Amino acid sequence: MFRSFGRSVDRFSLQRFRYLVNELQEIKFVNRLNWEFVLEILRSIVEIVTYGDRHDPSIFECFMEYQLLAEFLRILKINKNASIEAPFLHYLSIMIQNLASEHSIYYCFSNEYINKIILHPYKFDGGDLALYYVSFLRSVSGKLNKDTLCLLVKVQEDVVVSFPLYSGAIKFATHEEKMIQIAVRALTLNIYNVADEMVCRYITTPPASEYFLDLVLNLRGHCYHLDAAVNATKYVQQASDSQSFDPSPTCQGTHISAITSLYMVCRLIQIVGGKWLVNSVAVVVLYTYMVLSGRVPTERSPTSGTGPGTSFFGILNELEEMRSGLNSEGTENTDKNHLIGHLSEFISSSFQSVNCTMDEAQQERDAILSLGLSDNYSVLLASLMLFLVLSESKDLHPHISSMIGFTQKNTGMDEQMMASSILLSHSMDIYIFSCQIPQILNVLLKVLASQPAYSASAQWNTGWLVRRLLIFQEKKFTDNDFSLFNISYERSRERLLNELSGCWFDCIPITLKNEWEKCKTVLEESSLSKDPAFAVELSFNSLMPDIAGDVSSSLAWERMIDAVKVFVLHHQLKAFIEGSSLENPLLHLRNNSFGISGRTKSYDFSSSTFGTELGLGPRIPCKIAFSKSRVMDIYLIPVVKDISGILLLVEKPPLPSQLGDVIAVSPLAGLCPKLDENHPTWLHLRIREFDLGMEARKASRHPSNASDHAVDGRWTLGFPDAKSCEAAQSLLLEEIGKQKSSVESVVIPLFQNNSLGA
Repeated sequence: MFRSFGRSVDRFSLQRFRYLVNELQEIKFVNRLNWEFVLEILRSIVEIVTYGDRHDPSIFECFMEYQLLAEFLRILKINKNASIEAPFLHYLSIMIQNLASEHSIYYCFSNEYINKIILHPYKFDGGDLALYYVSFLRSVSGKLNKDTLCLLVKVQEDVVVSFPLYSGAIKFATHEEKMIQIAVRALTLNIYNVADEMVCRYITTPPASEYFLDLVLNLRGHCYHLDAAVNATKYVQQASDSQSFDPSPTCQGTHISAITSLYMVCRLIQIVGGKWLVNSVAVVVLYTYMVLSGRVPTERSPTSGTGPGTSFFGILNELEEMRSGLNSEGTENTDKNHLIGHLSEFISSSFQSVNCTMDEAQQERDAILSLGLSDNYSVLLASLMLFLVLSESKDLHPHISSMIGFTQKNTGMDEQMMASSILLSHSMDIYIFSCQIPQILNVLLKVLASQPAYSASAQWNTGWLVRRLLIFQEKKFTDNDFSLFNISYERSRERLLNELSGCWFDCIPITLKNEWEKCKTVLEESSLSKDPAFAVELSFNSLMPDIAGDVSSSLAWERMIDAVKVFVLHHQLKAFIEGSSLENPLLHLRNNSFGISGRTKSYDFSSSTFGTELGLGPRIPCKIAFSKSRVMDIYLIPVVKDISGILLLVEKPPLPSQLGDVIAVSPLAGLCPKLDENHPTWLHLRIREFDLGMEARKASRHPSNASDHAVDGRWTLGFPDAKSCEAAQSLLLEEIGKQKSSVESVVIPLFQNNSLGA
């Protein structure tokens, strides 16, 4: 009856929904005889509720009227068959994930039904139940905000005493399944990001605090492993005492290097954020400069007329109170409590450092100045990233902002970038950027001009920093800057021009088109969303090997891609500096000119592939041996259409039918036809044995490890006599030349630009 009714009415109708609800209410037990029927009802109800949430409000009103979550919970309790639990949780996960209405989400989280489903005594005895359970919890966490979080916690006297979503999830933190560990981590981060004060206290109070503290300790371990790897590379100078950065993560007095410290602090601000963390770091970084600039009084008591909430000392007091709240619970685990308090204890010590001598302050200032002008390029990038991330954080204390002339406001992306530029430009008077931007720009421009010493990825990140600093300087270049950039731009242009003679010249136009959009996205990225890992990665692979001359097609591909990336970067930076259009000049270029199926002539081979039967037009007869015992009579047919070119090898038909089967296809580009020195009737062709589709997939997963340097293929063709062999070589070179001319007609206009400042 259930299935026939489903076919007789609209699948998502309210009438069918009411019928399914009635069917569910009639169920008094769940066992091995009816569990599949029950699951079908649950699946159909979830499907209709998901639809109704977006398209038919009356369906969710019916959902509330019948208190279906209570019915779901009842089904779970009367279940005598464990097979139902995993799909039951799966259907609930789907429903919660797809709820878009705030009203629907709020209702589902009310009345303790979600908590009771979480606390149900499931039998986790192997199988997939743990995975579905944690996935359900993660789905719930994805809908959390300050309004819904309070519905899932139990509070007594302003203290959270129960939080089943969190406590239920962290039980699986060390599960053997990696997917479950990842889901738990994502769930906890969703909870942390809500930044509810009472929940934060619950998380940092035993026994729940064990997971968070173990997570921090594990993170610290990763920091040391990362730092060991960074310091082990030959490109990284060992961090000296003058290049340590407080608050560096420490372990028994051991400091990690500046690069790793800066990276980790940036990442914590970006991912975890929160007012306490952001302002603690800001205090550490800016405090000395506030003293030196005279914006912070050098006496313990605030200046006249400055209230405790608006003075720099007021900020310190606020942060100290927050720290005290975090550390108020027991000290049974000294190592963990020390770790939590390490950063915040620096804040307390800042009160004492106010009375330090100017010489001591100058030493601290010089230490951080050395990061901004470090000879180690990775340290320079990492320090810049930290200042940029701090400057754009919405959690920065308003008093710190006002001290440096910055007023936060709700703005769009462009205005936010301008606001952050105001923040940094005003703060120039206080810390490293005041006198250092010209020097830093000079260093960055030298890196751009040192191509191909640095990878294209490193160049793009350098270009991103150049663009940000130019915004802060209102696009002001010195004459020396113009000269450096013009040298760099010219080198990028010459490098790409050289690739027009390489074996991948046919792919240059479409690569330019694709890389244009990618580069534009990278350059316009906010510092809060940009991964600061590029500074660390530069430590591992800062210098590129010289790929020149006649190399394999896979290495030549890498060289061409890098040349295109670096040229596109310079072209876009130049347009940005000049204020000209950044529209993609090759936006309407088709990916393949051979993608046309129509035939205008009997010998139009534009869509030919292996096995295609062709009418034979102009061709050159020759032979090819695929093995010692098999020699085939074939025709050599080169075809050029716009910027595309292919070479067809077509089997000679046994009868003069003028039809032949294509036995092989190769791009014209990269063939490099050469006569054999010892056999004048032999012609050697190089075939690009390189899967571009596979390469693109590998590069998306592992950008730094894309190519496997595949060995190129070789074809050797035999001709009746030397004259025929030379004629075939000339024909191929002529057709390759035609294709190259078409490519140049597309690409060369991009090179016809005057230098900056000219």
